[in-house]
Amino acid sequence: MLSLTQGAFGLASGSLVGFSLGLLGGGGSILAVPLLVYLVGVSDPHVAIGTSAIAVAANAAANLFNHARAGNVKWRCASVFALAGVAGAFLGSTLGKIVEGQKLLALFAIVMMVVGTLMLKGRSGAGEPSVRLNRGNLPKLLALGLVTGALSGFFGIGGGFLIAPALIAATGMPILYAVGSSLVAVTAFGLTTAANYALSGLVDWYLAALFILGGVLGGLFGARSAGSLAGRKGALNTVFAALIFAVAIYMLVRNLGFI
Repeated sequence: MLSLTQGAFGLASGSLVGFSLGLLGGGGSILAVPLLVYLVGVSDPHVAIGTSAIAVAANAAANLFNHARAGNVKWRCASVFALAGVAGAFLGSTLGKIVEGQKLLALFAIVMMVVGTLMLKGRSGAGEPSVRLNRGNLPKLLALGLVTGALSGFFGIGGGFLIAPALIAATGMPILYAVGSSLVAVTAFGLTTAANYALSGLVDWYLAALFILGGVLGGLFGARSAGSLAGRKGALNTVFAALIFAVAIYMLVRNLGFI
């Protein structure tokens, strides 16, 4: 049972993740697991991953609704990618459950460094807006969906930082459509991973509810701040990437036994 302090930290952690997603549009969910382990105090890394997967799926679904209303989702391409990725996410999450918790955290820290690096790279808006599902991009969507789904399931992360570039590589769609379409896959992967972990009793539902509530509140504030801070987005990405690197280094040091 969570203490009052842990509940407060869970709500605050969800708010931070939601704020970063609303402000920067991606990368924030990578902090969910380390926040649950090192701030909230979840002792089992597998429970942290299962719980964060629920929160990631909920945040993605909320953002998907907004992008769908704006017409930024290529549904056929996104659906094929997501269906292949669900199989990958199930396999990845099954493997993740049997890997020793501390080793999983060390691998997670390495992935965080990759995310930080990708956040520092600029995104181009060029692409083909009229792209559709066809025989040429179908095999690419299936293959890349399977791979990114497996990585998402293994680490319990949304994977939007991988999914959007994969959609662009497979179809040539513009970044705006890739971001909107990626949320279909992020939602599907998160639900698949969470369900797999839940079957093993590795989800703290009360903490997940607090994290999601915090994420909704933080996301609203982050989205409002995004407009006024739009001119500084490059600097904000750099600062947030530096934070991700710092947390990743801390996790590696902890797992190597220096702290």
